Amino acid sequence: MGKPTGFMEFPRRTVPYRDADERLRDFAEIYTPPDEAALKRQASRCMDCGVPFCQSDEGCPIDNLIPEWNDLVYQGRWRDALDRLHRTNNFPEFTGRTCPAPCEGACVLGITDPAVTIKNIENAIIDRGYEEGWVQHEKPATRSGHKVAIIGSGPAGLAAADQLNKAGHLVTVYERADRIGGLLMYGIPNMKLDKSYVDRRVALMADAGIEFKTNVDVGNNVDAKQLLAEHDAVLLATGATRPRDLPVPGRELAGVHFAMDFLTANTQSLLNSNLEDGDYISAKDKNVVVIGGGDTGTDCIGTSLRHGCKSLVNLELLDKPPAERAPGNPWPMWPKIFRTDYGHEEADVRFGADPRRYTTVTKRFVDDGNGQVEGVETIQVEWRQGADGRMQMTELPGTEQTIEAELVLLAMGFLGPETYLSEALAVELDDRTNYKAQHGPFATSLQGVFAAGDCRRGQSLVVWGINEGRGAARAIDQFLCGASELPAPGITLGAATG
Repeated sequence: MGKPTGFMEFPRRTVPYRDADERLRDFAEIYTPPDEAALKRQASRCMDCGVPFCQSDEGCPIDNLIPEWNDLVYQGRWRDALDRLHRTNNFPEFTGRTCPAPCEGACVLGITDPAVTIKNIENAIIDRGYEEGWVQHEKPATRSGHKVAIIGSGPAGLAAADQLNKAGHLVTVYERADRIGGLLMYGIPNMKLDKSYVDRRVALMADAGIEFKTNVDVGNNVDAKQLLAEHDAVLLATGATRPRDLPVPGRELAGVHFAMDFLTANTQSLLNSNLEDGDYISAKDKNVVVIGGGDTGTDCIGTSLRHGCKSLVNLELLDKPPAERAPGNPWPMWPKIFRTDYGHEEADVRFGADPRRYTTVTKRFVDDGNGQVEGVETIQVEWRQGADGRMQMTELPGTEQTIEAELVLLAMGFLGPETYLSEALAVELDDRTNYKAQHGPFATSLQGVFAAGDCRRGQSLVVWGINEGRGAARAIDQFLCGASELPAPGITLGAATG
């Protein structure tokens, strides 16, 4: 590498977020501009480790060539670093902002020291590429004549569209919402991923020949079988949009909402009118309870704080994670440790305490007498390992509590895709109610219909969506042409493209 002793000389330094008190006043991105000299120092920490676990199965799902572009950044060769990055990742501006960085969890340096700041460097490379005008999409030199329909415009659908277009196929992406982007547009709030970055990439893809159609809900306002008949192949990339519910007494009360309904309406109103139309679920002056952790729960926290909520509590079912890796969670597995995300930090700044309460079960939503929620009844639980080795939950008498709440947001994950499309096409589902298709072939039970992303594998990361979209594109190309020159995820055949 460029500086073999860099990991011994320089400590880990991440690119800081904007000051919490400042960023709470707007929905602008939470990130600050990186310092180039600092990034070079951080890139120099990447070791010549022989086996780069960061791009292994435990690390990056798309096998980004991380040591290579770290070295190129250290040398100041930003254009070459961008080319390396684009060989495996169609959308680094999305992963660089939203990915939890499993690559850093698998970093070899992380065995003894804090890992390399891979995510910050990745994001800086792509942002520099746009600033310099290096990111371009070109129309393919020839067209195959094959028509492919992609249903869903999230990370998997967009990655597949990009790859199939490069292979010369005629690609049309159908999105039921009013804007392209799926999860990227409405599932992730603006402060984590400014929507101008999504629009910018989609515009480049459209210039390269991909057709995008919004407000098209295949299976509802468009006949699914007719769409299949009009195309040579169809990819289902609809996401896992069926939320996990909480069927306790009082669930029907006004003020109890699914997290994604809350986040989607907020972003839509923000983009349409800067929230001036009032067409969203407001947390202003309300006591808010968010049930469920993870990224979605954190995003609900951050959004509620920006609305001006009166108080905020985040309930989590499991124990508080340890500060360091537990014995059963060794490197290079993803470290299941206690983390403070942007929303938790903001809640601490606003209210003086971390909002999370662990080992807490919701028993009932309290009615104010007029059909509106006014509280959440909870009880503490204890987790112990049973005789069969599984963790078992026991409620602790005497720990009952009622938390005041006029707004409750359910952020407990997703169960799979909605079923109306699979029913319209008669596509087989697996035992987890996802589209049944094997990773690699990505073929469903219906000839010419493929599935990729969260609708196939279950709720997952943006980077896994890109992995699946790229893989499905290769499978579809093989189906249409008998062979494919598109790289499988992690295989960097051919020249780098922007």
